[in-house]
Amino acid sequence: MSETKKNKAERVLEMYLRLSQGRTIYREEECARYGIDERTFKRDIKSIKEALESWGADTGIVQEIVPPDKDNKGHRLNTNANNLLEPKELLAVCKVLLESRSLVKDELFPIIDKLIEGCGGDENRKLVKEYIGNEKLHFVELQHHKKLLDRLWELERAIKETRYTEIVYRKLKNKEKVTRKVKPVGIMFSEFYFYLTAYIEDIDREKAFRNPDDTFPTIYRVDRLEEIKILDEHFWVPYRERFEEGEFRKRIQFMFGGRLRRIRFRYTGNSVESILDKLPTAQIIREDDNGIIFQAEVFGDGVDKWMQSQGDYITEVKSTLL
Repeated sequence: MSETKKNKAERVLEMYLRLSQGRTIYREEECARYGIDERTFKRDIKSIKEALESWGADTGIVQEIVPPDKDNKGHRLNTNANNLLEPKELLAVCKVLLESRSLVKDELFPIIDKLIEGCGGDENRKLVKEYIGNEKLHFVELQHHKKLLDRLWELERAIKETRYTEIVYRKLKNKEKVTRKVKPVGIMFSEFYFYLTAYIEDIDREKAFRNPDDTFPTIYRVDRLEEIKILDEHFWVPYRERFEEGEFRKRIQFMFGGRLRRIRFRYTGNSVESILDKLPTAQIIREDDNGIIFQAEVFGDGVDKWMQSQGDYITEVKSTLL
């Protein structure tokens, strides 16, 4: 159906959708778009106003159409709801997404573009596009070049429905591929990559695990999953044993397997904040002229590599298995 043949309901809906996206609509443009006269345009605007008043009475969210003035010759929508991103909020989100490099361009850029379209005001959208334009231009994808959104959605569904999942995983070392039947329990993100945390089913733990008694999940990088098959079979997790991504996340910052342990070390660097930010469970035990004694609960062996990277700033390291 051509735009000039659309009925009032369709016209009004389309006008409202453009207004709700923060766009300004102009009388002359709308009249030309739909082949209507000025009186019909005014009646359409009146219908939108009445619908907004009725909706506002039911929801408490007040929206009104601001008429043309000397600064803006078109109609625009003004709302007191806090359901739209402000330009400064949008800019921060876009910066984080671009810096994360977590998705390929074909997946990341449409997300950013949709976020920008949801920002109120033509001028604000233009500004945000300008602010991040250079970063988009020089964006470099990660080397795996894999699309991940479908995988993440599929895995999250398996987690929520507690369904066994069969995966084919490509190991980093020797590119070996292994097939595993797992209980998926969480998806996490850390330093460029998404990770699946899952408990392996039907495996000889004595042969496969360095720590057979390890009760924590195995970690898989999502981009290395060659195949994912969600099975019809469900697994059961008692509530008291439910995996909590937030608590686990506090204790694993480096995505390396290993045991849960308590570490204690002396720090003589200048940035105490960097330690507390890197290790969310860290606590200051003692401070003296020779530095600060920290204690933290950590999962996996990755923390050892991080402490080594700090050079002489971290000494007197002690570790206890929990």
